[in-house]
Amino acid sequence: MIVAMVSVVGAMGLLVATGNTVHIMSSMIPIFVMPIAVLDAVHILSDFYDRYPQYRDRRKTISHVMDELWRPMFFTTLTTCAGFASLALTPIPPVRVFGVFVAFGVFLAWLFTVTLVPAYIMLMPEKALKNFGGKSLEQERHGALARLLYAVGGFSLARSKAILLALAAALGIAAYGVTQIEINDNPVKWFSADHDIRVADRALNERFAGTYMAYLTLEPAAGATSVDTIADETAKLLNALGGAAATQTVAQIPTAQEAANSAEELIAALEAFAFENLDLAQTDEAWDAWDAVLLTLDQARQTGDIFKRPDMLGFIEGLQSHLQASGLVGKSNALPDIVKTVHRDLFRGEDEAFRVPTTQAAVAQTLITYQNSHRPQDLFKLVTPDYRKANIWVQLKSGDNVDMNAVVNSVADYMAANPAPVALSHQWFGLTYINTVWQQKMVAGMLTAFLGSFVIVLVLMTFLFRSFFWGLLSMAPLTVTIAMIYGVIGLIGKDYDMPVAVLSALSLGLAVDYAIHFNVRSRQLFETFGNWPDTAKAAFGEPARAIFRNVIVIGAGFLPLLVAPLIPYQTVGVFISAILVLAGATTLLAMPALITIFEKRFFPSTIKKGAVHAQSA
Repeated sequence: MIVAMVSVVGAMGLLVATGNTVHIMSSMIPIFVMPIAVLDAVHILSDFYDRYPQYRDRRKTISHVMDELWRPMFFTTLTTCAGFASLALTPIPPVRVFGVFVAFGVFLAWLFTVTLVPAYIMLMPEKALKNFGGKSLEQERHGALARLLYAVGGFSLARSKAILLALAAALGIAAYGVTQIEINDNPVKWFSADHDIRVADRALNERFAGTYMAYLTLEPAAGATSVDTIADETAKLLNALGGAAATQTVAQIPTAQEAANSAEELIAALEAFAFENLDLAQTDEAWDAWDAVLLTLDQARQTGDIFKRPDMLGFIEGLQSHLQASGLVGKSNALPDIVKTVHRDLFRGEDEAFRVPTTQAAVAQTLITYQNSHRPQDLFKLVTPDYRKANIWVQLKSGDNVDMNAVVNSVADYMAANPAPVALSHQWFGLTYINTVWQQKMVAGMLTAFLGSFVIVLVLMTFLFRSFFWGLLSMAPLTVTIAMIYGVIGLIGKDYDMPVAVLSALSLGLAVDYAIHFNVRSRQLFETFGNWPDTAKAAFGEPARAIFRNVIVIGAGFLPLLVAPLIPYQTVGVFISAILVLAGATTLLAMPALITIFEKRFFPSTIKKGAVHAQSA
């Protein structure tokens, strides 16, 4: 426990010293470091407990223990650090901080374990170890735990094919479960169902329009308000006006369009032409005709103010109705709501007047009226001052990512099926939408981190055993464990949320530890026995006991998280414990079965002298 405490203090101390803010992810650093920090210490003490009755000498015993364990402990530390450090590949800063500093804490735990634990043992008075161990090594081999593990080993060797067939069936079911996983998160659901926050959330969303806010911005698509587009709109308006003056002005559009660098320059050139002819008008009819042309050109200038146009406001109305009909949106607020309300008030509250006016001038009048009776900036929460960007304020009754994504997809489908009078692009923002982006980055980041750390661990295993096949064998418990854990998540309908995503990378560094210890010790023992059956029996002695004790200690170490107030902590507690138990069980059942079936591959009849020593611990 001293090693664990020192490691936690070191990791958290460095976190604070580097100026990082303590948040929900970094606050979990002690929770992960504390149980992991005692893993190597359990191996040392377990082996020392078993060996001391044989030697009755601290120095000889600890020397033997460290000779056996330093290599597997070192490589298990590297793999665990790789699993946590792989989180640095994610695009989310809090997750990166969490992964890096847990990896640092695990490294400190290894460093203090291989230095402080042997030193502490050597400083203990000899009389304190007088009855330590209690049983001789021979007696320990006949204890209840030893009998259980020997039975497991015998079953694994005798039923190796049946075990692998059962494992294959379980993996098939797990693969189906993985396909059923639904990616979803909602920070409010991090609290228990009876928590005051959850109760208040349900009550508010049952009685009001919705407490989860998202915002949809609409603006002209690229080229929608270009010189060419405004030229076409101007020509349409002038042709609709009719008359000789309008026809002459339309004839000037190609020349003005070629010389103009912007829509404003185009309109200005046409206005100059119209003013020149207005001054030359010799009759009232001619003057009126050119004055009408100028009014039309002013209307064309406002074509860029697309959200003053009745047809564009009508499009937003239709989009709002579509959102309301989805069942996920309680209410939406947008510019048409203001225009319709003011228009009704201008007509003394008549219900028939609750509509968008038919002309752009009338729309502009309602907006001026609203600004004169309210704070002018209130209007610009829903539209920009140039009326070229509009905002729809959407209130959802659920903060689940799947519901927000459903609304996003629904809007995209609607806009594709119902093109706006002016081509629009749209963009979502707001906290509810940000949560969906965060979740997508989390999923992609965790996948990158997992694949990266998987490759790193495989390379480390290949380097440790000087064999690609032994490296693959070491990855078997890890692969099986992750597949089964996530298969169960899909089968029980548990959402793939933040804590579950983090576990994918963390489990990789933890689940491979037992395989390393089992393989290293098995290869050591094979040098003595020269055949796999006797080697397997010996491997299910002290090595298996150390693995079993680690499964119990570390698995139980995460269970206190079940009483934590936040569901993510509870999830971590359950799944990390499950990962460790499954990894231990797979190591003790599947790996001996694999070695039995492929014995000639893993233990060829001839082993070069010297290579064995280099590959063993």
